[in-house]
Amino acid sequence: MRDARDYGALEAKAREVFGVRPLESVQTRRLLRRCAAVYRGRPEWLDEDPENQIRTVGMARSICSETARLAVLAAGVTVGGGTERAAWLQQQIDRCYFSLRHWAEQGCAYGTVILKPNGRDVELLTPEQFFITDTDGGSVTGAVFFSRRYDQQRGKYFTRMEYHRFLPDGRYGVSNRCLMADSPSEAGREVAIEATPWAALAEDVIAEGVERPLFGVLRMPAANYLDPASPMGLPVFADALEELRDLDVAYSRNASEIYDSRRLALLDDRLTEQAGVPVGAARRIKLPRFIKRAFGSGASEYYQEIDPALNTETRLKGIDALLSQIGFKCGFSNGYFVFNQRSGLVTATQVEADDRRTVQLVKDVRDKLETALDGLIYALDRLAEGYALTPAGAYEAVYDFGDVTYNREEDRARWYGYVADGKAPFWYYLTKFEGYSEEQAKAVEAAARPMECDLTADGP
Repeated sequence: MRDARDYGALEAKAREVFGVRPLESVQTRRLLRRCAAVYRGRPEWLDEDPENQIRTVGMARSICSETARLAVLAAGVTVGGGTERAAWLQQQIDRCYFSLRHWAEQGCAYGTVILKPNGRDVELLTPEQFFITDTDGGSVTGAVFFSRRYDQQRGKYFTRMEYHRFLPDGRYGVSNRCLMADSPSEAGREVAIEATPWAALAEDVIAEGVERPLFGVLRMPAANYLDPASPMGLPVFADALEELRDLDVAYSRNASEIYDSRRLALLDDRLTEQAGVPVGAARRIKLPRFIKRAFGSGASEYYQEIDPALNTETRLKGIDALLSQIGFKCGFSNGYFVFNQRSGLVTATQVEADDRRTVQLVKDVRDKLETALDGLIYALDRLAEGYALTPAGAYEAVYDFGDVTYNREEDRARWYGYVADGKAPFWYYLTKFEGYSEEQAKAVEAAARPMECDLTADGP
């Protein structure tokens, strides 16, 4: 996230300019900052000391990525209604369709992210780029957003503070105020918007008939245990920070042991002299790298091998136990994450018995993603209305997600059974599972029918 001092300076400016304050608590903000560092591979427990080196395996990133992958599995977003407005909205969603997984992963990593149209595309804002000012029944109704650009010609840093809120008379207001600074660590002083990269924007816009905020909020489903009244959600791994630290320590210790486990042989230095020459007068014999010379002081020469025993198997069991505990605390089923065996979603029966927690987690994240997309599509609709981009018209958003318990081989066998029982045409099975086009599949089916007739026909 943005440096704490930088965020605090911008927050102070927003308080001064707009007369607002953030609703999230200091404790929530501190935890979000810790989690952001863990997600970015810079947790607070890293240690570069060679004697006590602790590295990170980036498990938090893997958890967020896997949660997002399952959440957007075979996702489909259809904006229907048969109007020009619906068709235009579908075009906007199609343009950012491949960003769905990125949005979901960022939501898992930061707890709360905001999707906001900016006139050109849809931008995703993380907690370092906004703070919430108003809520209504748990829904966000007001926020201040920060955008920063660097003007290379002038050598200045410009920041735009964009304040969204509902006015007392029910109308919707958007205010833009700009700051200019000499360095990225400063908030800067307020300047007219005409002197900034956002000169085309109005400082204040008042809109009629707006019923929802002009942005979508993707908030993780788990409660904020630090501040239950806070509108900010927590990252999916926020409750497992201690276990993530233990995992990095366990991995680092195991890796260090493997690195230090090479075979070593101690060889009396008197055995490394060339024969026939006085001791110490000639060049020593070149030895393999696993053999080290040792000063021999006894009456006879010696040779000793050191072959350290590894505790890898025991350590991996401990690592897998940590992974299982981390997965459980993040909402996954026990054993979903392991290092030395394959696990996860296999069959519908196993999912029903063992992976119910994983399926519920995915469903909860999908519900939150749908809510965020509803808000985004509404904001796009109002944008089209305000700038007369398309004629007004009704629309309806429909969401379709792939079955997280889906197994292709089971599906194939089930559909082949339908064909054998005469409940489904053979050509449909060929198109669904064998890669045939509909025309090719129907031709194969037609060619197979005479053969079936010949086999069942009575003889002369």
